[in-house]
Amino acid sequence: MTVGFAESIGLHAQALILREKRGEILASNIANAATPNFKARDFDFESELARARGTTGPARTAPGHLAGTLADGNLGYRVPVTASLDGNTVELGVEQMEFAENTVRYQSSLTFLNRRISGLMTAIKGE
Repeated sequence: MTVGFAESIGLHAQALILREKRGEILASNIANAATPNFKARDFDFESELARARGTTGPARTAPGHLAGTLADGNLGYRVPVTASLDGNTVELGVEQMEFAENTVRYQSSLTFLNRRISGLMTAIKGE
């Protein structure tokens, strides 16, 4: 039985892609904190990762493809705790906290992925 490279790095590679997309969305929210009528966007990371892995949602055309996730614009709007008079739903403290958490989780996935690749390189070299 042969295991391909994509299968050997698995979950963490897909998580990195989604974490990067989420970081971009959260950064956009933060950048538009003072824009009137801007609506903060986000997505549920766990359900999108499950869709990307093919455990729920529509079928994928190839194992490495993201199964119709964020490319389709399936972003939700964040519901603010306190309403703003100018119609902006960005709450800077919430967005900064979400961004920081996403960054830590991105770095964790990157570390796990790096260790997995280092292990594969060690196995290939026979050390």
